[in-house]
Amino acid sequence: MAIQRKMMGEMLTELGIISSEQLAAALDEQRDSGDKLGRILVRRGVITDDQLLEVLEFTLGIPRVQINRMDINPETVKLLPATMISKYRILPLSVNQGRMTLIMADPLNFQAIDDVRIVTGLDVVPVMASEREMESAIQQYTALQIDSKMEKLLGELSQYNYGAAVEAESSGMELADDAPVIRMVNSLLKQAVQGGASDIHIEPLEHDVRVRFRIDGDLWEVVALPKKSFPATVSRIKIMANLDISEKRVPQDGRTRLIIDGREIDFRISTLPSIHGEKIVLRILDRTNAIMSLEKLGFSLANKQRIESLIRRPHGMVIVTGPTGSGKTTALYSVLNELNNSDRNIVTLEDPVEYSLPGITQVQINTKAGLTFPAGLRSILRQDPDIIMVGEMRDGETAELGVRAALTGHLFFSTLHTNSAAGTIARMVNMGIENYLLSSSLAGVVSQRLIRRLCKNCRRPYKLDEETAVQLKMPDYAGKQFFAPVGCNLCRQSGYSGRMALHEVLVVGPEIRKAINNKIQSEDQLEEIAVSEGMTTIIKDGIYKAYEGMSSLQEVMKGVLLGG
Repeated sequence: MAIQRKMMGEMLTELGIISSEQLAAALDEQRDSGDKLGRILVRRGVITDDQLLEVLEFTLGIPRVQINRMDINPETVKLLPATMISKYRILPLSVNQGRMTLIMADPLNFQAIDDVRIVTGLDVVPVMASEREMESAIQQYTALQIDSKMEKLLGELSQYNYGAAVEAESSGMELADDAPVIRMVNSLLKQAVQGGASDIHIEPLEHDVRVRFRIDGDLWEVVALPKKSFPATVSRIKIMANLDISEKRVPQDGRTRLIIDGREIDFRISTLPSIHGEKIVLRILDRTNAIMSLEKLGFSLANKQRIESLIRRPHGMVIVTGPTGSGKTTALYSVLNELNNSDRNIVTLEDPVEYSLPGITQVQINTKAGLTFPAGLRSILRQDPDIIMVGEMRDGETAELGVRAALTGHLFFSTLHTNSAAGTIARMVNMGIENYLLSSSLAGVVSQRLIRRLCKNCRRPYKLDEETAVQLKMPDYAGKQFFAPVGCNLCRQSGYSGRMALHEVLVVGPEIRKAINNKIQSEDQLEEIAVSEGMTTIIKDGIYKAYEGMSSLQEVMKGVLLGG
């Protein structure tokens, strides 16, 4: 394999695609990381996925396929375990005359080919697809498909003695790891994580139990479980989260942590009594996806420069605003991670603490013990902090303490539920903050929404007609190219794959400060002043990203007007 890697590097230099210096640097990184040479070159921006595949196709004689044009039979996908598909980034395309055609992101992975041959008993014929295509396809075919193991498990569940299982767990006895209910719960959690789900909904209906995954903001039904399996399922999940399995009349909240594919995944678990039993929702908290660099948060260049100017200030209040589920916590965690170093004392006050941030003191709200947001914030101010983050300003007392913290030399971050950056100013005044205090303490506001990304494999270009451009109040874009969703195998026929954020970043300048002091609370007036001082509105940020082909105009309008 080493010889083939070297041949590929030499081929890239001979074709003039990369220089000898770029190859040498990539080989140095490969010696340290052990990663694939091609992947390193793509990550460094030296070559593109397409260039890499062209060279591999020419060098190895392995054909390239475009997955979105392939008719992949879900039954063929079930021939391989989902764990193997995710581990090796492979996907079975077809089986014919004892041979499996296998789509691979890395056709030089002979270990993967050998393992597939052993598991299936078939000869393997590799074909290639890009890493990006494989990522989307694997999520598509593993997230919502019930594989053969799950089908077998559903059969076992229908024969299982649930009364004995619930009684055993109620009495403190642990079920065997191979008990069907344990394997079923573990399988669902793993499938959701591998499929990129953010939440798992387990909902008892009249005759069965519906399981749905939330992926890219939408709920997708995955499987229906036997109704008689539900009590044991609830008990199992409650035990994992250290909840009271005998209490079924009131909601409960807990959390658990599992190792899935070598990653620590936290699950925040909520139960809610309903007429057919307790509904369970599990929020998946994957730290690897939650803590991102500012570059990956989706800020435009101008907005990135504005947010960096805010978070590098020695003191002041920065508020992140948006509807529930718009990524406010992810944005704050990413900012704190950016600021985290040994010469700063960073303290957070959260309800609940969603992710553990090494090097940062994180405090969990405990209302029953008297640790509320105001009480906790008062204590934090006696801990010599440089930077404070309060998960949410829920009342005037917390807001006032935050203002005073910002005025006394601290950099203070928090969130609010408002519709726009300008609207946050009026909301703070309505919470009882004096205008002169707000104008002196507020450094800026970041407002954001989450919208779906267009699937790059099937999006369709079109020219925006003049009538629509005028209706959308964007006449300058008439005749310009935009993209519409279509739907293909890679995006579950939705036309979208993944999500992205839209932003507006209000930096409090002289005119905004003057307007606050003059008690101007009109959102339109404040927004007009902010725009004159350089702010790009969230709708304009969305239109620009739609023009760049990242999303559709329909999705932008829906996200901005309906709140995501």
